[in-house]
Amino acid sequence: MSPIVKEPSSRPYHPGRAGSYADTKEGWRAFHPKPLPPDPPLELNSSLLSLLSKASTELGRLDGIAEILPDPDFFVYSYVRKEAVLSSQIEGTRSSLVDVLDFEAGAERKNYPKDVREVVNYIRGLNEALVRVGRGEAISLTLLQDLHRTLLQGVRGGSDHPGQLKTRQNWIGPPGSSPATADYIPPPPDETLEAMNAMIAYITAEPEYPPLLRTALVHSQFETIHPFLDGNGRMGRLLVTLLLSQWEVHRRPVLYLSYYFLKNRDQYINRLQRVRDDGDWEGWVEFFLKGVMETSREASTTGRAILALRKEHASQVSRALSAGRAGNGQRFLELLYRQPVISVNALARHLGVTFPTAGGLVADFVKLGLLTEFTGQKRNRFFRFQPYIDLLATDRAPGSPESEGQSKSP
Repeated sequence: MSPIVKEPSSRPYHPGRAGSYADTKEGWRAFHPKPLPPDPPLELNSSLLSLLSKASTELGRLDGIAEILPDPDFFVYSYVRKEAVLSSQIEGTRSSLVDVLDFEAGAERKNYPKDVREVVNYIRGLNEALVRVGRGEAISLTLLQDLHRTLLQGVRGGSDHPGQLKTRQNWIGPPGSSPATADYIPPPPDETLEAMNAMIAYITAEPEYPPLLRTALVHSQFETIHPFLDGNGRMGRLLVTLLLSQWEVHRRPVLYLSYYFLKNRDQYINRLQRVRDDGDWEGWVEFFLKGVMETSREASTTGRAILALRKEHASQVSRALSAGRAGNGQRFLELLYRQPVISVNALARHLGVTFPTAGGLVADFVKLGLLTEFTGQKRNRFFRFQPYIDLLATDRAPGSPESEGQSKSP
């Protein structure tokens, strides 16, 4: 991780606005955050208000595009997995979107990355939390602890008391760092519960700012508290999605900021640290809103590309298949947008057709260039809907925006 280097700013400094540093009994300088909201309040000048308006507009457009898709749920399905891969890669996993899709489909492969279960845990945890929030359950410390327990179940960090607040001091820094050499030391364990309860109280309090601004504040506060021994980065990114859902900023959870944080990781680190050191909440909020705007535009572009791809493929299938088979062909095509890795047996079950009929459909789709067989086996073969996967796939994360030093007992 690059060392934190402050960028020049024209804003007045407010040291102590977000909290203060103090020596621990071990002699480290840990940060002690103040409860939200910022005091003095956010300076909502014309520039920041304009950015808020643009970000809200772009997010609204994305929400609209998701709603006009023939099956909005497949768009959410795909984006949840894309986000899970990116967010987990930031934490150092090697799994790709293809690995996750193959694994979920039950494809037999010998070369799955060992950490593919971390990504699957992320997907499961996010889906479970979204269901609970969608049913009206408020975001609480219990919900966050349950989500953390799911994230770390049976994977790295699983021995560091998943679902429990930290019992040892953690820190942020490059590999091999210690509290003495760390870039940032969060509040000590005995202050974590109080800090988290204050953050939850802010989430449930009467709003004094629009939801996007409040989401930016809470994400920063969570990362500053760093309440768990491991997995705080993933939890902080998941929290953004849960907040936007609870506050009904969008109708479907299709905004994910991991790639934006990744592409701008040095600035991400710097902006969070500027809040702690200088009280520059406005700089962080500006960075966050730009991420919402940029990410919404990119996701909208992907949504429109999916619509175009689906129309093109539907036309191909109609032209290539006989009238008697075109109906099943279109049903198969719709299925592939929800399950882009499939076997003949799975297709037969989903469509309620015989194995030979399903095998014939798969053969037709292979000829059309829509499916690619990747197991190389004669039996139990699996096929990928490669054009769609290529549209969604993103390069592996090259590094971490805020690497966590290993938590050790001092």
